[in-house]
Amino acid sequence: MAVKKPGKAAIKDPSRSFRTVVGADTYEVWVRMLHELVPDGRTHRLAVMVAGMLQYAVAIAAAKSAKEKNDGSLAFSLLEAGDVSDPSEVKDLIHDAVVQLFKDAKVRFERTNARGDKYSLAEDSYEEFIHWFDMPWE
Repeated sequence: MAVKKPGKAAIKDPSRSFRTVVGADTYEVWVRMLHELVPDGRTHRLAVMVAGMLQYAVAIAAAKSAKEKNDGSLAFSLLEAGDVSDPSEVKDLIHDAVVQLFKDAKVRFERTNARGDKYSLAEDSYEEFIHWFDMPWE
């Protein structure tokens, strides 16, 4: 069976791509990482990794925010996502770009557990993203 290699897919709105925020080199590393790790990876570990990618993208977007004026851009949405406290709000703001990231990596983010219940690696990542700075022991 041939293994699909991650590729460079065209996105409908380039301003909605992580590539435009983090740069082509970093984006390609993310695509290769997801392609390699997602198929056999455990969701609770992968969700933290993707949340870290999102946190990094927010930091880069914040550094570029003086130049970024497009309300429809991913950079703008990432800055908004950094200020919300509900994973569904994060999903509303950036899910299109996360879906494209997984598509480019040629891996699925939808999963089914042993009981047959469907869940989403992307949505678990949004939960980890909003709790990134939480320290429950304090």
